[in-house]
Amino acid sequence: MTSPLQFFKYSRGALQAENVPLESIARELGTPLYVYSANGFLTPFRELQEELIEFNHLICFALKSNSNLSILRLLAQEGSGMDLVSGGELYRAEMAGVRAENIVFSGVGKTAEEMKQGLAYQGTGIYSFNVESLQELTVLNQVAVSMNRRAPVALRFNPDVNAKTHPYISTGLKKNKFGISKAEVLEVIRSLDQMPGIHLKGISIHIGSQLLSLSPLDDAFGKLRELIDELQQHLKNRLEMLDLGGGLGITYKDEVPPSIPNYAKLIRKHFGKQLKQHPGMRILIEPGRSLSGNAGVLISKVLYRKKRRNKDFLIIDAAMNDLLRPALYESYHEIVPLQQGPRKSKNSAKTSIVGPVCESADCFANDRDFSLQPDCGDFVAILSAGAYGFSMSSTYNSRPRPAEVLIQNGEFKVIRKRETWADLIRGED
Repeated sequence: MTSPLQFFKYSRGALQAENVPLESIARELGTPLYVYSANGFLTPFRELQEELIEFNHLICFALKSNSNLSILRLLAQEGSGMDLVSGGELYRAEMAGVRAENIVFSGVGKTAEEMKQGLAYQGTGIYSFNVESLQELTVLNQVAVSMNRRAPVALRFNPDVNAKTHPYISTGLKKNKFGISKAEVLEVIRSLDQMPGIHLKGISIHIGSQLLSLSPLDDAFGKLRELIDELQQHLKNRLEMLDLGGGLGITYKDEVPPSIPNYAKLIRKHFGKQLKQHPGMRILIEPGRSLSGNAGVLISKVLYRKKRRNKDFLIIDAAMNDLLRPALYESYHEIVPLQQGPRKSKNSAKTSIVGPVCESADCFANDRDFSLQPDCGDFVAILSAGAYGFSMSSTYNSRPRPAEVLIQNGEFKVIRKRETWADLIRGED
């Protein structure tokens, strides 16, 4: 797995990506500013491809982690599929040129209009709807029949496994809103003959995000394998695909997440025999954060240093509307200067790095120790911001959202322009 500084390194004291100094970009384009490394996305993707090469497989990048069109095109050109959860994300996939046979549609609240959109995608319809409730399946059947189509479906199985991650991103327990139980899966199997608009292709599973151990996946995969063995006794035809979800964690601070080779080894342990016996069966995985998390940083400029008796506040121009994760999850992000200068802290006071939004939750780091103390006018980089950074941003406090930049082959380009004040009121009367 990647580390926060695997793709962003210091050279002669300056933080850079792919030999491009980040401070030069910040001075030219202003801050706050998201900067991504193309190698940061492609390196883990290619490692996954290599580890799964023996199987008929498809890697579906989770759009919700980073949905910029240039990023989607970058991955699609490498052969990536897409895992999406809304009609808007399906539209983005279409604008990025993602092929229909490489798209799965997840999410607990698909509307009838989104179902129509998926069934009509590129004229042939998407590869699979990952269905999460019995009523959703009923509606999807009705929509498909009305369009004279058969909707390709994977039933999302909830194995009731504790992912041992933040409760907000745990999705595999029976108390969570996601997926259906084993009993409900069997109920669907028994009623398929009454659903002419449904083509059951497979079973999907996803137990959570930022997993730092393979143990929960080991439990979940075991339950999934047992379910599949049981289902084959009731089905007229063999399942065509297994969607194993995503969830592998990354290093934000000092975490040691599972390696891609060990993850692939676990897949072989549970499903290798079935996949080799039935080479037509396709295996899908849905990485998001593990591809995008450490591929991006948020650059910000120091506005003020506010000294207090026991600690200092470093006020920067990025805020919780730009990067919500610390306020929402109390998540940790390393923060480093763009220039490693000689200036040391004049005292041992701890430092809290905060933004200008009028909320006490607008805090990126609380009581941190910094060996180098940035000051007014300096630039800092908030690391591990490539996943759920810009995609969760907003215009709270009427703050325009940042620009996004992609560095590739020693050059950078703006892949999303900075919003303007006029953008803030677009559509208002």
